[in-house]
Amino acid sequence: MFNFFWDLFSNDLAIDLGTANTLVHVKSQGIVLR
Repeated sequence: MFNFFWDLFSNDLAIDLGTANTLVHVKSQGIVLR
């Protein structure tokens, strides 16, 4: 579990803070949190 979050923040990361939804996109994995 810890490795998942470490990989999440060590890769290219984009966070979209929309008005209704928050999306977290990782370059190698696509959208990981919605």
